[in-house]
Amino acid sequence: MRLIRRYITAEILTATAFVFAALVSLFALLDVIRELKDFGQGNYRLPQILSYVLLSIPGRVYELFPIAVLIGTIFALAQLAASSEYTVIRVSGVSVVRFAGLLAMIGVLLAITSFLIGEFVAPAAEQAAQRLRVHAKTGVVASDFRSGLWIKEARSFVNVQQPLPDSSLAGVRIFDFDKEHRLVSISLAKRGTYQPDERWLLEDVVKTVFENDRTRVERLDRTYWVSVLTPSILNVLLVDPEQRSARDLFNYVEHLRESRQQSARYEIALWTKFTYPLAVVVMMILALPFAHLQRRGGGIGTKIFTGIMLGVGFHLLNRLVGYAGSIYEWPVALSALLPSATFLLAAFAMMWLIERR
Repeated sequence: MRLIRRYITAEILTATAFVFAALVSLFALLDVIRELKDFGQGNYRLPQILSYVLLSIPGRVYELFPIAVLIGTIFALAQLAASSEYTVIRVSGVSVVRFAGLLAMIGVLLAITSFLIGEFVAPAAEQAAQRLRVHAKTGVVASDFRSGLWIKEARSFVNVQQPLPDSSLAGVRIFDFDKEHRLVSISLAKRGTYQPDERWLLEDVVKTVFENDRTRVERLDRTYWVSVLTPSILNVLLVDPEQRSARDLFNYVEHLRESRQQSARYEIALWTKFTYPLAVVVMMILALPFAHLQRRGGGIGTKIFTGIMLGVGFHLLNRLVGYAGSIYEWPVALSALLPSATFLLAAFAMMWLIERR
C-alpha cells in the first residue's frame, strides 16, 4: 500500500503542478493585458506592471487552489483509468473507501499548503501589489492598520477610519505639515463625501490650527478638501476581506464589534479562511468518481472540461453564498461551510450512483 500511496501522490502532485502552471500563466497574461490600458499614467510603466502582476500571483494561487487540485486529480485519475492502472489497484484489494481516504490524506497536505499561502504569503503580496500600483499611478503612499487607512499625500497625512459602501468616508483626520515638517493643523471630520467637481465635502469639521505659541480651534459645518484621492483609489487601497490574513481579520472584527459596526462580511471572510483550504480535500474526493467513468462516457478531455466547470461552479457558489450571507445576515458558519458541504454531498452522491451500477 505504501508503494501505491507514493505512486498516486506523485501522479496527482505532478498533474496539479502542471495545471497550476497553466492557470497561473493564463491569469498573469490576462492581468498584464488588463493593466496595459493604464500604461503611462504617472510612473506606471512596463516594469511596474510586471512587478504588480508578479506580486498578485500568490493571491491567484490561493484563489485557484481548489480548482487546480480538482483538475489535476481528475487528470491523474483519468490517466490511471485509461491505462487500467486504477483497475489493477482496485483488484489488488484497495476499496473505494480506502482510495478516498488516500486522496483525503493527500488533500490534507495540500490544504495545509493552501492555508499557509493564504495566511502568510498572499495577503502581504496583495497589499504590496496594490500599494505599488497606486503609488506608481498617483504618487500616493498608503498603509492599512487597525486604526484605519493611513495615506501620505504631499505634505499631509490622512487617516480614514472607515470607507463606507456608498464611497463616502466616516471619520477623517487630516494632519498638515509645512516645508520644515512642522505640524500646521489637524482637521477632524465626521463624514466625507466625494463631489462631482472632484473635491471632498467634509461635514462636522473641527480644525485645530497651530500658530507659533498658540493654537486656534475652528468648528465648521462643512468645508471642501482638495485631494488626489478618489473613491476608486480608496477601493484599490483597501484589500478585499477575502485576501486578508486570518489574524488581521480577527483583529478587525474585534475592532468593528467594539465600535458597534457591521462586521458580518469580515466574520464570513474569517471563517472562510479556515474552511476554504478544506475545499481542497473535498475537490479531491469529488474527483474520484471520474476514475470510474468508462471511455464511452467521455475521454480525458471531457473529464477535464467537466472538472473545470465544477471548479468554476464551486468558485462562483463560494462568492455568491459569501455575499448573500453578508446581505441577508445568514449564520456565519453556514455561509462559510455551505459551498464545501454542497460539493462534498455531490461527491458522495456520485460515488453512490456509480457503486450501484
